Amino acid sequence: MSIDIPAWIDGALRPVEKLAVHREGLRHKAVSVFVLSRGRILLQQRAAGKYHTPGLWANTCCTHPAWGEEPRATATRRLREEMGLSGLPLVWRDRIEYRADVGAGLVEHEVVDLFTAEAPADLVPAPDPDEVAATRWVTYHDLVRDVAQNPTQYTPWLKIYLRDHSHRIVGAVERA
Repeated sequence: MSIDIPAWIDGALRPVEKLAVHREGLRHKAVSVFVLSRGRILLQQRAAGKYHTPGLWANTCCTHPAWGEEPRATATRRLREEMGLSGLPLVWRDRIEYRADVGAGLVEHEVVDLFTAEAPADLVPAPDPDEVAATRWVTYHDLVRDVAQNPTQYTPWLKIYLRDHSHRIVGAVERA
């Protein structure tokens, strides 16, 4: 099944097939969510069947809105579909843009609505195994340290978020 996502072509937003967007490196809409709890960040390891960056660790949830779908609705939907999480109040943090090579000739050129959600300490995700291979909670400091030591285990966008946008994402968490 082909999925159309909002991408800019000649300055106008148009529905474009998702894989074509990434093959052509088109600027497109995206959503990223970071679930936080007691100074920890919930990460997901992307499933082996993902068409790019399989097996790499990423933020809690990231996706593209369907044509006409609002960012908050997208974030809510994908938290439920990918991570089995619902009822978490989402807080919009910012809109950022980045461009990253994700391998296999694919490029993410995203305009991202960033959301966070504060979760109870006992939250246990129930991820879809077709989307997520594993989850783990990690402190900001431990994550930054591990990304520096093992950069090939993390998605390009997570590294960009940590390097350039951590104050927007984990602003309440003390950063080194």
